Order: sequence, then C-alpha cells, then structure tokens
Amino acid sequence: MAVSLLSHEVSDLCLGKPALRSLSISATISDALSVLKFTGENYISIWSCDHSSLLNITGNSGKEEKCQCIGKICIVNIVCYLSKEENVANPCLALKSPVSVLLPEGVSSGVIRHVEPHSSLLEVIDLIVEGGAQNLIVPLKTSSRKKLLSKSSFGPTHHSGHEFCWLTQEDVIRYLLNLIGLFSPTPFYSIDSLDIIDPEFLAVGYHDPASSAVTAISSASAQQTSVAVVDELGKLLGEISPLTLSNSEETVAAAITTLSAGDLMSYIDCGGPPRHLIKTVKTRLEERNLQGMLDLIEELSMSKLSSSSSQAFSSFWSSSSSSSSSDEECSFTSLRSSSDNTPTRSNSMSSRCSRSSCYSARLVRRSEAIVCNPRSSLVAVMIQALAHRVNYVWVIEDDYTLVGIVTFSEMLKIFREHLNSI
Repeated sequence: MAVSLLSHEVSDLCLGKPALRSLSISATISDALSVLKFTGENYISIWSCDHSSLLNITGNSGKEEKCQCIGKICIVNIVCYLSKEENVANPCLALKSPVSVLLPEGVSSGVIRHVEPHSSLLEVIDLIVEGGAQNLIVPLKTSSRKKLLSKSSFGPTHHSGHEFCWLTQEDVIRYLLNLIGLFSPTPFYSIDSLDIIDPEFLAVGYHDPASSAVTAISSASAQQTSVAVVDELGKLLGEISPLTLSNSEETVAAAITTLSAGDLMSYIDCGGPPRHLIKTVKTRLEERNLQGMLDLIEELSMSKLSSSSSQAFSSFWSSSSSSSSSDEECSFTSLRSSSDNTPTRSNSMSSRCSRSSCYSARLVRRSEAIVCNPRSSLVAVMIQALAHRVNYVWVIEDDYTLVGIVTFSEMLKIFREHLNSI
C-alpha cells in the first residue's frame, strides 16, 4: 500500500484547478474586498511581489523578481477588523489600511507552503500534519496563449511568468477518500476509538453579545473551524461559521457590534438578514452614534438597489413565459447530521430567501451546525464534512451536549499513523 501511495504526486491533485488570483502585499483592504466580491472566491492570496505593471515581471535588472505567497485573506478577516472598537466608528478609513494588517505576525507562519508538482502525497500529508499547512502553492503549466489572456483578468494570476494553484486540506481528504480501501479497516473505526475528537473548541453563549466572540471568530477563521453557539447547559444550538460569514457583506460587522450571538446566527442565515434585525442594528448604531457604520450600510444598500434595478430591467426582456418562482426555499435547521444514529433537531419555522435579496453571489451556507456522534466512523465523518464543504464536524451526545470537534488535520494524522505502522 505504501508503495502505491508513494507513486501519487501533488500534480495528481492539481488536475482541473484554476490559476490562483492574487493581490500584492502593498494593496489595501478595500482592494482585497473588491477582488473577493468580483470573483466570488472565499479567499484571495497575498503575494510579496507586485505584477500590476508589466515592468515588475522582470525588473529593471532583467532578473526575475522572486514571488512568494505569504498569506491569504477572506471577508471574515475584514469583518473582524471592522468590528474592532477603533474601526467601528470609521469603517471607510479602516478599509484604506494595507492588507498587511490582516495577516498574522511574521510572514512565514507555515499556513501557506510552496511545493513542487513532483512532491509526493506523503510529503503533502506531512506538511499538513506536522507543519500545520492549510494551503499548498503549486506551479501550473500554462500555454503562452493563456498567459496573454489572463493578463487582463481581475486580480493577476502570474508571478515571475508562472501561474500557480493551491491545494487545501479538503482536496487531500477528498483524494484519500478515493483511495480509502487501501487503509482498511482503519477508516471504519469510530472517531471515539481513534481518539481524534478534540475537546478544546471555540464557543459562545446564545445570549452573549456577538462582539464578545470577535476574537473567537478570528481564531476559528485562522484554524479553519467554527464558533459553537451553546446554551447554559453546554448543548449545541448552532454556530457562527467563518464560511457563512465569508458569504456576507462587510456591513455584517455592524451586526456583530450590536446583536447577540443568537441573533447574529439569524442575521447571517440564508445569506440575507431579517428586516426586524436590520432595524435593530440601525437603531443601536444610532444610539451609539456610530454614524460611519450607518453611512456604509446606506451606501451599500443604495448600490445593491441600483444593481437590482438593472438586473430586473434586463431580466424583464430576457425572461421566458415560465411562471416558476425565483425564490429559493431556505428551511432553518439548528443542527444537521447525515450520519447514522445521530440525533437531529429542527425548527418547524422556515424562511424564504430570494436570490436577489441575498447579499452575495457566492454559494450561501446557512448557520446550521454539521454534527455527528462519537460512534460515527471516520469515513462517515469524512464524507459528511466533504458533502457540506467544511473542514470540521461537531461531535455531540444524544442529548445535544457538545463533546468536541473533529477536523481534517486530525483525520490526516490517522492516515499518516496508519502508513507509519506498515
């Protein structure tokens, strides 16, 4: 089996991967926000070089400038930055700050690692398990024609004449799932027996101010996990997921500043906040004299209204005679589980979420928590996480008491230990 796995290279995982869009370390937070909104991607990579000008590709000396990806930024990073006390009063000024303020201290944090296409799958697993890597930067082979076409794209993809893609922990787990038979019977053991349930997790009380969870949200984003929302007895009610927040506008910082954790879950649910919560947010901003945040909300509201009007006019002329509704049914479920023998708890209420009312074109994920129980098998939890595009699954008892969390990195440790035992 080990010989078979040694034959797999990083390039095998890169098939079909798009070229990575990027921003220079000299860009502003506003620049990053624009790219994230325009591309619909969850993350934008930050590079040490600047190729906004063709002169920078070779430099004045004729030598290639050394390019290195030094970090990544998502809307959650921006939202947490705007939620800071010193930035809430003047968010427009905060958006003019350099993206470097959003990156962790020290550029070589190990989260981003450059690897060669011929690197082995085992090397990749080691970088994740032992080095804490989340994204692996891999050079792509591209034709000269593609290079010319990509120069005009939004957010450059070339660095010193090369294009790159990045691999995530999800990519590695998905690839291993296709080879799961090679690891039998380990993947069919329970996560409890494999001892991969982490009892240390980020959590906030349902009635606690959402602002008290800003540090936890920021940490969850950095760890690729989430913040559990629990009741007084430690039972899981839902989550504040960085993935869900990444599909929000920057004005969700206002909701974090003014709402409780429970209300924030409702605010980000289905990608569009309920009207009564919007009113609550605005009222509390006025009470605290946070005019800067109010102005930002109003500016974005007017922008969306203008955009919706243009789309509606265009849709009027291009629409068919079909009478099907364009609304999308979004049933709210606090907890969801797809594994056997795992309890689920659902609210009977449901809400309609019009696609035009959702404030992002990206895939919208609701604030329900993905759960399993300690008896769930490793392969079942893998499939569950991959199906919901998350890097973790919450572990609960039959009475919904939160036991811990299982992450992709812990799963990969099991596969690596299995290989070491051969």
